[in-house]
Amino acid sequence: METIEVKLKDEYIKLGQALKAAHVADSGVDAKFMIQDGKVLVNGAQELQRGKKLRDGDEVVCQNVRIRIIGK
Repeated sequence: METIEVKLKDEYIKLGQALKAAHVADSGVDAKFMIQDGKVLVNGAQELQRGKKLRDGDEVVCQNVRIRIIGK
């Protein structure tokens, strides 16, 4: 499984934005459908909220890619 680190610019990043920043989703619409289809795990649990706030230490798994959220 590939691991990609996304560094925070602010206090948090929303789930849809993190998927785009890691190039797992090409657009916000792609991210929305991945999330709605239940293909995204946040910290090991299925997440259905595109606006879920991710903070330092959170981990997202989608399409065999692990995204680690790193603080600023």
